[in-house]
Amino acid sequence: MTSHQRKTGRRRALIGGLSALGVTGAAVVAGTLLAPAGAATTAWPEARGSAPVATTIEVSGTYDGGLKRFHGTGGLGSDGQDEGQKPVFVLKDGAVLKNVIIGTPAADGVHCLGSCTLQNVWWENVGEDAATFKSTSAKSVYTVYGGGAKGASDKVFQFNGAGKLVVTKFQVSGFGKLVRSCGNCKKQYARTIILNDIDVTAPGTSIVGVNANYGDTAALRNVRIHGDAKKRIEPCTRFTGNNAGKEPRAIGTGPDGTTCRYSAGDLSYE
Repeated sequence: MTSHQRKTGRRRALIGGLSALGVTGAAVVAGTLLAPAGAATTAWPEARGSAPVATTIEVSGTYDGGLKRFHGTGGLGSDGQDEGQKPVFVLKDGAVLKNVIIGTPAADGVHCLGSCTLQNVWWENVGEDAATFKSTSAKSVYTVYGGGAKGASDKVFQFNGAGKLVVTKFQVSGFGKLVRSCGNCKKQYARTIILNDIDVTAPGTSIVGVNANYGDTAALRNVRIHGDAKKRIEPCTRFTGNNAGKEPRAIGTGPDGTTCRYSAGDLSYE
């Protein structure tokens, strides 16, 4: 077998492995998934202009923000943790939002009503949440590829709906939880979460929180944790969720092979 054939085999094996993690072919942009890992080494982009947003922008199809800084104003001018805020962007089923910087105020970031893709989206200072995934279909897939978030006093990604969330090559710093499966929504679902090639920088509380009693699963692969020598950030926390609006109860942390699916080798501390 020639050297070229061996390299081709390795590429096919890697792409097959990524498919198993839920990364679709659409996410493989110019071969970037084959580049060396390390989202934290990617510099935050400089904004190419400012775009104040007074009314939620509805997106069907693809919206390319050209790396402008979008920030709320007027009715979207809040940067707090009040529930029920409106988003800067709302994405309809199948929509793609890319090359966007969400500045301050960030309101409630982005809402996905169905399957969606967030590609190269950056939150400079998360408001209520960076993005909320809300579809009621178990077939929905939410893809976050590239980008990053800073300053989330609570959640970055709020998973309220059904389906699967795949986050790849993302960086987060100064946060409460990177992903939280809703612990007390009126309608609950079994949710699948896959985190792959992620850079997490302290301070932070938890990378992912899931509801064991509703059949949630969270897979962590190639997660690099920075500035947390004492390992205070919990990689995966299991809860008993409810649909009555009550505060969910934490029941355990760490890998269990069922709900929290990872091993010590999937995490590194740098």
